[in-house]
Amino acid sequence: MKRLLLLLGIVVMPIMANAGFNASDPGWQNYKTRFLLPEGRIIDTANADISHTEGQGWGMFLAVQFDDRRTFDRIWQWTEANLARPDIALNAWRYDPHAQPPVADNNNATDGDLFVAWSLQLAADRWGDDRYAQRSEAIRVAIRDHLIDNVGGYEILLPGLEGFRHEGFADINLSYWVLPALRDFAARYPGEPWQAVIDSGCQLLERAQFGSEQLPADWIRLQTSGELTPAKGWPPRFGFENIRTPLYFTWGGVREVDTLENIARFWDQPAPPAWIDVKSGETAGYPLSEGGEAINALLSGRPWAIGTTPSAGENYYSATLLLLSRIAAAQLSLSAR
Repeated sequence: MKRLLLLLGIVVMPIMANAGFNASDPGWQNYKTRFLLPEGRIIDTANADISHTEGQGWGMFLAVQFDDRRTFDRIWQWTEANLARPDIALNAWRYDPHAQPPVADNNNATDGDLFVAWSLQLAADRWGDDRYAQRSEAIRVAIRDHLIDNVGGYEILLPGLEGFRHEGFADINLSYWVLPALRDFAARYPGEPWQAVIDSGCQLLERAQFGSEQLPADWIRLQTSGELTPAKGWPPRFGFENIRTPLYFTWGGVREVDTLENIARFWDQPAPPAWIDVKSGETAGYPLSEGGEAINALLSGRPWAIGTTPSAGENYYSATLLLLSRIAAAQLSLSAR
């Protein structure tokens, strides 16, 4: 915990290093061919080709990093036309092309909105278009005003506007703490509560150790008393969602946390399972995805083990995690020079 507290003083500095990627990158070209429709919709190939703000935000971020403004505009314009809410500067979280209407739930997903807002700001920095900056500010302010709450003495990110804050507790997901985005916001807007959210996220991650392997559950219940338990209503697993947590925290400059050490130790085996039940110890009968292995390589200090192009059999989620891990490794390397 002492090492964690020392690190909290440095996480305000943003990671925005230009890692030298360009639009002809084979991994990016492969990604666009497989997961981007001509109208600008990123498809979830493991989930009947639906779309999420998560995927749209990731696509926008990747387009900025690979200096592909035409693709960025396609993804952003589709997102604005199909997911932007009329009442508040957030986005509906899910688009199902097979349903009528395609957007049946107007609730947002905070991690997706964070990526959309951050990507728009980075696009404004890169291409000098104030439209991007204005929309980024509107979304950032909406997140600040509606999705940050104090529970149990912690400044938390609510996963969405509805369904997560209750009398006496809140259900949270540490993989929604997109630390590099929060660091950027904290550096640009020091009068806003982003650094407090970062600090609370680091402290909660340090405490979120459950079961024999001492791992965080994907979904965690935070009581107003400060008690942490795996949240009811979701399988008590470290897995599909929380594999993003070591990506975002390592990328955000926070690595020496005991919980991350526990994750690294759990993954230090020939074929780590895709998930583990933190209560029973049951594990998945299939291994961590290629994207998960890329995060494992980042976490364990082996950036050379991160591939350039996702394999043909990898779905949208795994492929995206691989590209994000590539970018994180490159930016961390540049920042360390």
